[in-house]
Amino acid sequence: MLIRNLLNAALLSGAMITAAHAQTVGPAGETATPSAEIKLSDSDIASLKGKGYKAALLWHTSSDFINAVSAGAKDEFAKAGVDVVVTTDAGFDAARQRSDIETALAAKPNVILALPLDPTTSAEAFKQAVTDGTKLVFLSNLPAGYKHGTDYAAIVTDDLFQMGKQAADALAKSIGGKGKVGYIFHDASYYVTNQRDQAFKTTIEKDYPDIKIVAEQGISDPARAEELANAMLLQNPDLDGIYVTWAEPAEGVLSALRGAGNTKTKIVTLDLSEPAALDMVKGGNVVALVADKAYELGQTMAATGLKALLGQETPAFIVAPALTVTKADVSEGWKQSLNRDAPQSVLDAAK
Repeated sequence: MLIRNLLNAALLSGAMITAAHAQTVGPAGETATPSAEIKLSDSDIASLKGKGYKAALLWHTSSDFINAVSAGAKDEFAKAGVDVVVTTDAGFDAARQRSDIETALAAKPNVILALPLDPTTSAEAFKQAVTDGTKLVFLSNLPAGYKHGTDYAAIVTDDLFQMGKQAADALAKSIGGKGKVGYIFHDASYYVTNQRDQAFKTTIEKDYPDIKIVAEQGISDPARAEELANAMLLQNPDLDGIYVTWAEPAEGVLSALRGAGNTKTKIVTLDLSEPAALDMVKGGNVVALVADKAYELGQTMAATGLKALLGQETPAFIVAPALTVTKADVSEGWKQSLNRDAPQSVLDAAK
């Protein structure tokens, strides 16, 4: 879900995964700490309650993903008696986000959770929050020049390597561990998508010698996915499977396969999508969706901010688990990722 929401965001250049670097790393190569390690103790909660602490959630957009992140954060804050006093949606507008920050600071929050849209603009926009001593926890992106422990408490994101690896494992399983596959990757310098994509490719090349990536295509505009897939399939009509960098362009690839009457080529993609899930449960081309645990991302962001508020050291870079959602467990997968039921259309088709 996250990548669909970040398309119009300014992109960070980041550390890339290599075969020797088989784990998720932060935008500056930071080692990842699992979200399971970030928990508030009973003592922490007791220390936080009754202090009148306040929090603000400053998001870049609104979506099912952000709703789940917000729900996780609000539930975690509520456990500690912390009120969420401001929630905003910048609509992918960096100037509007700056205004949102000014509005939020007027409410004097002790903790801010946010996804900075533009590293340069947000560096200036969050400056007053840093001066005020507000604890900042960022989702996936980071203001330019900010230092961990001084300017912000942590970046929290998905386990990027595991998402790509699980996608490779799922596609390999669906084609019996051998065959020809296509690889549609995000053609931009952004550490989140770059690591996910490269982890898929690395896993196929390292773990599945009988599977060959015979076609590669970068994509920056999801609206061109069907066109690019048609070209790939014209040159490689015998593809057994296709990896697509995230769900929105995967829907275009699915349209291309349907238009060609192709029921053989399997699709694996990242992030939950109602159209892709509906095809999957009906036994179509889509065989797996690899998702993040968005609700857990929110819980972890809130817990990290509160630990910083208590003066505790916090890791620079924290990742939440990935999960593979298939036809067999689509209902449970939706709940684990978004902490809500799958769309009714998907539940009905899965019966």
